[in-house]
Amino acid sequence: MLELNAVHAHYGKVHVLQGASLQVQSGEAVGLLGRNGVGKTTTLKTIMGLVKATGGEIMFDGRNLTDIAPHTIPGTGIGYVPQGRGIFPSLSVKENLEIGLTKTPPSQVFDYVFDRFPRLKERLSQPGGTLSGGEQQMLAIARCLVMQPRLLILDEPTEGIMPILVQDIRREIKAVNDAGMSILLVEQNIKT
Repeated sequence: MLELNAVHAHYGKVHVLQGASLQVQSGEAVGLLGRNGVGKTTTLKTIMGLVKATGGEIMFDGRNLTDIAPHTIPGTGIGYVPQGRGIFPSLSVKENLEIGLTKTPPSQVFDYVFDRFPRLKERLSQPGGTLSGGEQQMLAIARCLVMQPRLLILDEPTEGIMPILVQDIRREIKAVNDAGMSILLVEQNIKT
């Protein structure tokens, strides 16, 4: 499904990724672990085209993503939840879920998302910025799920969230993986 082959990336003159390789098979969950500054987030940003790969190749379902425009990558079937959530604070939960959709998904897609995160259904008209940190993270994940990706990439999805909500988020990530969605996850805290 996803394959990185000897990928290199730089921030200016700093060579951050030096021949990174990894694979995520269909239905698999893969975690990237390591201390701060070793290139985990850079790896995800390079997959998404937000950091330009300066060598190697990134393949997804047989398609080379290395040189395509970043805004087209979600259309290939990859959902990305960046570190820091990236929600639109002044938009309602509903508007956050609908943003970026090129077509209206079937109602069962929203039902699926609300089954995963029932708190969001209760807060549909509430501005995203007024949600708790954990609820904002649920919203960021849900926004990817409505796009029905085949691969969900998550950058530290439980960072800075109350432990009770961490359990909820981990349970739902596992549930979507159990349902067949591939997962690539960066996480600092590996406690179960």
